[in-house]
Amino acid sequence: MRPGLAKSLRFIFFLAIGILLLWFAFKGIKFNDLISILAKANYSWLLIAVATSIIAFFVRARRWALLMEPLGHTPSLMNTYHAVMTGYLANLLFPRLGEVTRCAALAKKENLPFDKLVGTVIIERTIDFLTVLVLLAFLLVYGSSSTGVFLSENIMKPLGTKLSALFDFSLLIYFLIIAVVAITLWLFFKYREKLSKRPLVKKTLGFLKGIIDGLKTIANLKRKWEFLILTFVLWGLYLLMAWLPLYCLPSTEGLDCGAGLFILIVGSLGMSVPVQSGMGAYHWIVSRGINIVYGIPIEQGLAYATISHESQILVVAILGAVSMYVFFGRKASKVLTSMEKDTE
Repeated sequence: MRPGLAKSLRFIFFLAIGILLLWFAFKGIKFNDLISILAKANYSWLLIAVATSIIAFFVRARRWALLMEPLGHTPSLMNTYHAVMTGYLANLLFPRLGEVTRCAALAKKENLPFDKLVGTVIIERTIDFLTVLVLLAFLLVYGSSSTGVFLSENIMKPLGTKLSALFDFSLLIYFLIIAVVAITLWLFFKYREKLSKRPLVKKTLGFLKGIIDGLKTIANLKRKWEFLILTFVLWGLYLLMAWLPLYCLPSTEGLDCGAGLFILIVGSLGMSVPVQSGMGAYHWIVSRGINIVYGIPIEQGLAYATISHESQILVVAILGAVSMYVFFGRKASKVLTSMEKDTE
């Protein structure tokens, strides 16, 4: 199959899933009522949320740059920011492509080792994942009973079911898996000198070493306190991005910061679904979540989700396109295609 055709089919596949999730989220909703709600919204609060998101982009860029310092690289803040936005733009096209795309973009612009940048991004995303888990645990312990019920029924139990199904193997299968891994490692170490001479193996080992070097940066951070403070600031900005759009609608303007935290957590889980920018999944989980926990009608919840989600999509699309142009000029589309091939 031609690479261009495969890429198009992959895009159509993920887009179809996203459209299906959107249909599921908006099923049974009267669109005239939804449009009326959106027409009466106070969008001044949304402008503040958008400004907050732009600040968050720069904070994330600075935090990522700190992870590169132990590797001996100090890219400029603007180039790091443009790389982050290029990655976000790529995520609008293909889920999960953004992380490697931003590494490839910065590596190409600043002549940095791509594999080591991948290691720093793995560290960064791991820290964000742990942060979400901490906030989720906080909500489960200190949230209202309805918050706990929603999180338990829609997140914890399904996750537990998937994990139990994943590990529900017989002892024989466990033994076979361990045996295969052990034999593979033994064979590799026994014949590693011969294998390392092969170009493909040598390139793979070099790439893995680069990733490991990138992972080690967290232990060798030169500005640990700045990194920690920026992490708190970043998630504080994310909280504001979830909370401020609530003031756009009369039905949700009375919700407090705790509701913003709840939306931040469930929205993050919705955005993690492998479709373009969590399309559909975000709308469903946020609208149903604030309906169950705070009694907000589904139509109002979908209006909030639409305002919050689509405004961020628009910002990312515009700023991402600008960053691509600043980085690569009129050759941006060709460079992006080249980076996709390299990262694949």
